[in-house]
Amino acid sequence: MPPPTYIVIFGASGDLTKRKLLPALYALSCENLISPNIVIVGFARKEKSHEQFRTELGKAIKQHSRFKNEAETKGKHSWEIFAKRIYYYKGDFSNAKDYTGLLPFLDSLTSANTDPSNRLFYLATPPRVFAIIIQHLGKAGLVSTKSSGNGWTRIIVEKPFGRDLETAKILNDKIAAVFQENQVYRIDHYLGKETVQNILVFRMSNGIFEPLWNNHYVDHVQITVAESIGVENRGSYFEEAGTLRDMIQSHVLQLLTLIAMEPPAAFEANAIRDEKVKVLHAIRPYAHTDVDNHVVRAQYGEGHIDGNATIAYRQESGVNPNSNTETFVAMRLNIDNWRWAKVPFYLRVGKRMAKRLTEVAIYFKHAPYALFRSAGCHIIEPNVLTLRIQPNEGISLGFGSKAPGTAIRIDPVQMDFLYETSFQDAQPEAYERLLSDCLTGDSTLFARRDEIEHAWDLVTRIIHAWNDVPRPQLPKYQSGSWGPDESDNLIQKDLRKWRKT
Repeated sequence: MPPPTYIVIFGASGDLTKRKLLPALYALSCENLISPNIVIVGFARKEKSHEQFRTELGKAIKQHSRFKNEAETKGKHSWEIFAKRIYYYKGDFSNAKDYTGLLPFLDSLTSANTDPSNRLFYLATPPRVFAIIIQHLGKAGLVSTKSSGNGWTRIIVEKPFGRDLETAKILNDKIAAVFQENQVYRIDHYLGKETVQNILVFRMSNGIFEPLWNNHYVDHVQITVAESIGVENRGSYFEEAGTLRDMIQSHVLQLLTLIAMEPPAAFEANAIRDEKVKVLHAIRPYAHTDVDNHVVRAQYGEGHIDGNATIAYRQESGVNPNSNTETFVAMRLNIDNWRWAKVPFYLRVGKRMAKRLTEVAIYFKHAPYALFRSAGCHIIEPNVLTLRIQPNEGISLGFGSKAPGTAIRIDPVQMDFLYETSFQDAQPEAYERLLSDCLTGDSTLFARRDEIEHAWDLVTRIIHAWNDVPRPQLPKYQSGSWGPDESDNLIQKDLRKWRKT
């Protein structure tokens, strides 16, 4: 039998554990994708018995798991059987004694000889305690940097990875003092989504697309991440983060690198991440004076979503009534390399938008000769390839077709592929794929240190420019709209327009 694997979740009482991590681990068990000798330990400060912890998680499984029906059966995949693998350990993140007691506690949980054993630590905690936990793990001897013969040790770190370039480097240095880089899995759940993973397959396994994926054929690229919800109960967190830190630095730049990267030498973690880093390195850095011309920030005001009145950001719980935190960012980027020279990338991210939507739209150049102008067809829509990340994950291609009738009239039409109709199996949740990859040692979908720091370099330049010229009040946009007028102006001055969805 393989050695036991202990998954220790720091912050086990939080929403992330209940809504995402345990449902994902339970789903992997139901699909026989994890070993039966995996033991899960929740580390948190509250006094709680193992049974109390299991009962809490059982309620979460019935609410959030895609295997909630299996959970209530008496079969081998029942929650009752899976819950026997779960334990609770009361500990304080700042107390060194609680870490020295963790190793003998883990040893006591299995009858097998625990030398060797595997250990996966998951930081599902506020980022302010990341460094504290990591330092205590190192001092308590819980981290082995050798995998042969002694089992492996890995750590998953949730975003945000710092607040700017300087704090990201400090955090990475503290991680590197305890863990080797190949043991560190910086998680971004967007990379676990099926359509995101499919970007590379779609590009590089289909001979009709990759030859067009360059500045000879592509006019521009738009990436939109729109949420119809506001900050909900995360007002205090969002006040400290804002959209630029919360979304652009992580999710959006990750999408951009997958769209823009060169084909890797091999489908292997470091080869893929090498190419992603090259894209980040090639993004033209903003001069201090460029930020106002290339980046728009705004904040949502009152409005209506699905017919319901909504409050302004400054009225949200936990938000400063005079806040200048941005809930919307639009920006124009240039990638200075051979493939993408003179192809602008437009990014648009916001809360309280007209609908929930995440997509990448690749706009191709117009045909070089307006053949049908003499027939009255003066304006023909460009071909657009759209990769929809959420909702309704899939891919569509827009092209012109002759409308029925005696006259020549060209109308835009769509060819659509939807995951839910083409594949009958239920799609796994993003955390299922990412946890499975970490357990098997595949770091392809996780961010490397240099990726994080290159992304922060770009974002930190914007932050510094904003801080140097503070604005008494940000532009406002109506909740339920597609953002402020300034966003439209950003793209219209290049004689382009945002995609209508």
